[in-house]
Amino acid sequence: MIRCVVPQTTDNATNHTMLIRPFHPDDLPTLKRITVAAFDGVSIDQGMQKLFGPIHGHDWQWRKARHLDEDAAREPNGIFVAEIDGRIIGCITTWQDREAGIGHIPNLALEADCRGQGLGRKLIEFALQHFRESGLTHAKIETLAQNAVGEHLYTSLGFREVARQIHFVAEL
Repeated sequence: MIRCVVPQTTDNATNHTMLIRPFHPDDLPTLKRITVAAFDGVSIDQGMQKLFGPIHGHDWQWRKARHLDEDAAREPNGIFVAEIDGRIIGCITTWQDREAGIGHIPNLALEADCRGQGLGRKLIEFALQHFRESGLTHAKIETLAQNAVGEHLYTSLGFREVARQIHFVAEL
């Protein structure tokens, strides 16, 4: 676990401590809700829904929430939960390809009122340290072109763009 002080912007507010702790399965519903809200506007599944409507009876939020199920099934010890004063405010999900030496960050999400305060940076820094301690040599994170905030954050942490990808979807 790690603790970091979160400065408050109001005059009479006190500083709070963000705790980054391991994932517990009962966190999943809250993390799904936070992740779906955080990916509004920067989700491939949302782009698909704009073109085709709900697919197979499910909306983009349902499909995005399933990504957390996949993360928890693949590597539950790679999910880290952020809390302030006992309130879950976000998470970062990771998985490791030890043979290749690469750590992956598929999801990073924070509650809307906690964004823009450096907390996402703290979560990524925590994940990167986790990868280093595991002996990995590189970390990979992806974002969409419309996620300017993510692109700025990732490059400020030393990530470098290596490729651009276009996602296509066809009705069957």
